[in-house]
Amino acid sequence: MLVNTICDHLGQRIEAGQLTNDDLVQIIEHLGSYLNLSTIADYARQNKISYNGAKKFRSCIKIFNVKFVIDNE
Repeated sequence: MLVNTICDHLGQRIEAGQLTNDDLVQIIEHLGSYLNLSTIADYARQNKISYNGAKKFRSCIKIFNVKFVIDNE
């Protein structure tokens, strides 16, 4: 699968010291923009809905122990 190829390639580059922490943060931010990630609280505030409404009726995922809403449709 393509995702495995990408993960393997990134892992090799990280282990070889070819990517800095800043590079990795930039990759995370770039991918997050495609997902249109927001914390549940930020998403609720931006869309004028309750926190519980966002949590229960939107696509949520936990990343690094923080819950995010994915809104990329």
